Amino acid sequence: MVIRYDAPLNLLVSTKGHPFDTPAFFGMFDDMRGMTWTHVEQPATTALMSPEGASDFDALLFYDVPGLQFKTPKPPLLIEPSETFKTGFRGLLDAGKPMIFLHHAVAGWPLWDEYAEAIGTRFFYQPGTYKGRDYPDSGYLFPVEFTMTPEGDHPVTKGLEGGFTLTDELYLMDMLEDDIVPLLRADYAFEQDNFYSAANALNARMWTRDGWSHGPGTNLIAWAKKAGNAPTVTILCGNDASTYGDANFRSLLRNAIDWVTSDAAADWARAA
Repeated sequence: MVIRYDAPLNLLVSTKGHPFDTPAFFGMFDDMRGMTWTHVEQPATTALMSPEGASDFDALLFYDVPGLQFKTPKPPLLIEPSETFKTGFRGLLDAGKPMIFLHHAVAGWPLWDEYAEAIGTRFFYQPGTYKGRDYPDSGYLFPVEFTMTPEGDHPVTKGLEGGFTLTDELYLMDMLEDDIVPLLRADYAFEQDNFYSAANALNARMWTRDGWSHGPGTNLIAWAKKAGNAPTVTILCGNDASTYGDANFRSLLRNAIDWVTSDAAADWARAA
């Protein structure tokens, strides 16, 4: 692999905490022209989470699940980020550092509400709380075929106006913040009877929903959000190689990278 020091855009890609097809995933970024990327794993990522540490990167892409240590069939060990990380992450948002949260990254740092607030949602592996309100564990379903249709006109969905179909993983979960810009919605019934309990799965009972109660969830698959002064995009699909190789998904992800690093996105995020 060539180190492209002269690339006009440098993306930091953070992983670890959830299994994935590494050659297919990284191959997706290798195929993106006009940019370079650098991979770092948790917990080493935390050392770069400050305006100074991330100064060489134009945007940060999170495909990780920090703050959890899975101990199936027992509940996961939940770990709160250090004060150094919290201060650094807040500093990145204040500085307007563009961020993208991909698929299982929405489950990261479950003990720190500010992280979920930056994203707009959280996947709960077990029942938990957010800003003092109790939530049930979230739901999952894969593989499932669904069609995504853009909502409104936005640079992130450019070229995808007719929608597209994927076979990927879906989550049953709630939006926790309402100040988001919807980008894509899925034509699927986000109801309890169509999903399985994440907490049951961690108790070695995959594909079950007994004892679980969850209301209807959001059908949003992608959205944009201002987090501090930073433009962010969250994309919930991205489970496996079939998605990484899909031309429409690649266009969506590249659009998101190009938009969050644009002057227009920076101006939008900093606007009062």
